[in-house]
Order: sequence, then structure tokens, then C-alpha cells
Amino acid sequence: MSSGATARRTAPSAARRSGWAAGRPAAPAPFDRAPAIALWLAGIGLGLVVGIELATRSPLSGDGALLMEIGRWSGLLGTYAALLVIVLIARVPVLERSVGLDRMVRWHRRLGPAVLVLLVAHVAFITAGYAASEAVSYLSETWAFASTYSWLLPAMAGFVLMVMAGLASWRVARRAMKYETWWITHLYLYLAIALAYLHQITLGQQFVTHRWARWIWIGMYVITFGLLIAYRIAAPVLRSRRHNLRVRAVTRESKDTVSIWVSGRNLDELHARGGQFFGWRFLTRDMWWQSHPYSLSAGPDNKFLRITVKDLGDHSGSLARLKPGTRVVAEGPYGVFTADARHGDRVVLVAGGVGVTPIRALLDELPAHVSVDVLFRAPRTDALVLRKELDTIAAARPHVRVRYLVGSRHDYPVNARTLTYLVPDVASADIYVCGPAQLVDTVVEAGRHLGIEPHRVHHEAFSFHSSDTYSFTAKEAVR
Repeated sequence: MSSGATARRTAPSAARRSGWAAGRPAAPAPFDRAPAIALWLAGIGLGLVVGIELATRSPLSGDGALLMEIGRWSGLLGTYAALLVIVLIARVPVLERSVGLDRMVRWHRRLGPAVLVLLVAHVAFITAGYAASEAVSYLSETWAFASTYSWLLPAMAGFVLMVMAGLASWRVARRAMKYETWWITHLYLYLAIALAYLHQITLGQQFVTHRWARWIWIGMYVITFGLLIAYRIAAPVLRSRRHNLRVRAVTRESKDTVSIWVSGRNLDELHARGGQFFGWRFLTRDMWWQSHPYSLSAGPDNKFLRITVKDLGDHSGSLARLKPGTRVVAEGPYGVFTADARHGDRVVLVAGGVGVTPIRALLDELPAHVSVDVLFRAPRTDALVLRKELDTIAAARPHVRVRYLVGSRHDYPVNARTLTYLVPDVASADIYVCGPAQLVDTVVEAGRHLGIEPHRVHHEAFSFHSSDTYSFTAKEAVR
């Protein structure tokens, strides 16, 4: 299975080649309406939130009134921001294709701390305001909330879960936990928002006596969770059943790396491209509840998709034991790390470790006339995953050159000096880099030093412990 399939993937298919017949792809449009429309809609939503508070507020009077007013403002703004955080990871196709999933997840990460700060402020100021108005201690008022008001106890539980999810996303905390642990903890965000919903509708001053405000708020929740259910659950399940996705074979690439071949029917209708990734859910007793993102490691065709995964955790390690016939649910494809993003016929591909997987897939998508240099850095020779395939492609295509940089990052820093030495005309090329965050950072900085326009340096990193500069999903995708 693997040898024949590998041979077929060493060059773009006829369909792919015909798609490039007209020459290089057009550069991306400098302005896309979808992001602008999304920003306008987010602004309209924010305006509705502000309008609700201004239209329903009462004159300030009495002890604690100002504290309660600050608490109401922070509660509304924090909840709206939490809904935006969910929309950003709902995988809405029009946004993902135009904005890019990496950028949306980056916004998701940056907005998350603001949500936590606003909701902590809401709890603190509301409790302090009521305590001041009733001349009791803060702790006494907290107990009164929990024991007297319906739906406040679930809301408190939701608040605790949201704090846990926020702390789990802190960079220091992420370094200390496995991906699986982080993923489960992050799911608490959805539960936290759901638990907080009923206390807002039933106890919130803005909604109890103003029906129009209540229906606007309900509508925001319906739209948010509707998008999440539609695109994160329903669409992947229905699409995977329609294409009958199943594990066809598992082949070992090295002692700690395997390739999983997924078969199906009419896979060209997925419109996947080399360099993109899916969220993969393998329906076994132990793995059905987890979705992990992995990049395609070969250009897709009408019958097969392939991912290549290194054993870096409980989930990735268990993939080697998958049985042929196992059903698969694939969410995607995602990502703009594709051949379509290039702006010329000169390309440099830089890979680090198992980050070579989307680089390998990109080679199947680049037309034969494009001049390509592949720089593959790895700490050891046995870490040169898919080396035989790269050598086969280089032997068959005269415009493809592959160089292996084996050793520590100190021996082979892929900086401006190294790039210029290995590829003298690198300043005129599009650079694609995928690998550990440190490698990506070094290459991006080298591009700046060499005067390469930022839109011609395409990058993704693969460790969720890395800098927030890169999206979690994109990084995990190339593990």
C-alpha cells in the first residue's frame, strides 16, 4: 500500500497540473469584504450591548449604586466578548477562508484575557455594590447570593470553570500540561457561558423588565451557539459520513512517526489543498471524543488523504494502533498555508523536524516549472521524516533541490546569513516555513532583514506551548 501510494504522490496529479496551466496564481486581493463585514457585525453587536445598558439603566442613588453600575457594564461587555471568542473558533467557512484560521485563533487568544478580567470585575463589583447597599460584609453577600437567588449558584460554578479555562490557557500553565488535558479544560469555557446564561436572563436588571433587550440577548446566544454546533459538530459529521472516511492503512515512517492513510469517496469535493490541515476524530472507544489537528502530508486526491504524525502525546502515540476500517470524522480543511499564497515562480520551503509534513504536501501542489529549494533541518538523521519521498521528487523534477541540515540549531541557524549562503536569490522568493516556533521566528526575522515583503513569508508553527504569536490549532496541526 505505502510504496505504491508514495510513488503516486511524487508529482502533482493531472487535475492539479491543469489547474496551474495559466501560470502563477494571482496575488491575494488587498481587501476582502468578508473580514470587513465581520468587523462591522461585531461592532453592531457591541453597539447593541451598549444600547441595552444605556436604555435600561437606572439613576445612580444610594450606597453601592456606582459599584453595581460598573458591575453591570463589565458583565454585559465580558459576556459579549465571550460570545465573540466562541465565534472566532466556530470555524465559519467564509471567515476562515478570507481571514485565515491562524489569525482568528490569535484574536481568540488575545480577547480571552479581556473576557476573564471583565467577568472577574463583574463578580467583584456587583457583590461589593450589593454588600454596600445592605451594609453587610462581602463574604456575607456572597453567601446570600448563593443561597437566596435562583440560578446564581450555577453561575458561580460557571465563573469558576471559566477561571480554570483561562488559567489553563496561560502560557506557563500550557507548558506544564499535555494537549489532551488542555483541550478538556478548554471545553469548560462553553459550559461556563451556558451556566451563566440563565442567571442573566432571570436576574439581570436589563432583561427582567425589558422584553426587547431579553430577546436581543437570547438572539446573540442562539447565533453564537448555532454557528458552533453547525460548523464544529454537524457539518464535519455529515460530510465525513457522505464521503465515507475510514482508515485505510497505517505505515511506519520511523520509530516514533507513522502515516495514516484515510480513504473515502469523492474526496475532491472537500476542496483540500496541500499545506492545509483537518481536525481528525478517530471513532474508536478511546479516541472518539477527541479532535486533534494534523496537516496533510501529501497532496490530496479523489481517493486518499494522508497525515504523518509524531508520537508527542497520548493521542498521537495511540494512532499507530489504529485498525483499517476505523471510521473517521474530519473537520476542515483549514489553513492558508498553500501554494495559492505564492506570488512568484521562485519558492523556498523551510522545514523543521516533523514540520516537513505540510512542506511535503506543498510539493505536490507546486507546478513543475516553479523553482523550489527545500531546506530540511533536523537534530538527527533518523528525524528526517519522509526523506525518501523528498529525494524521489528531487530526482524526478529538475527544478526542485533538497538540502538536509542535520544537527543542532546552533550548528544550523536558519537565519539571513544561512539562507543567503544556501539560496543566493532567496530575497526574490516566496518563503514557506513550518516547524518549531524558534525556527519560524528565526526565518521570519531573516525575511525582514533581507527586505522580503511580509506577505511573501508564509509560516505556521507546531507546538501549542509556543508563543501566542501563532495559532494553537495551526501549530498542533503539524505535530
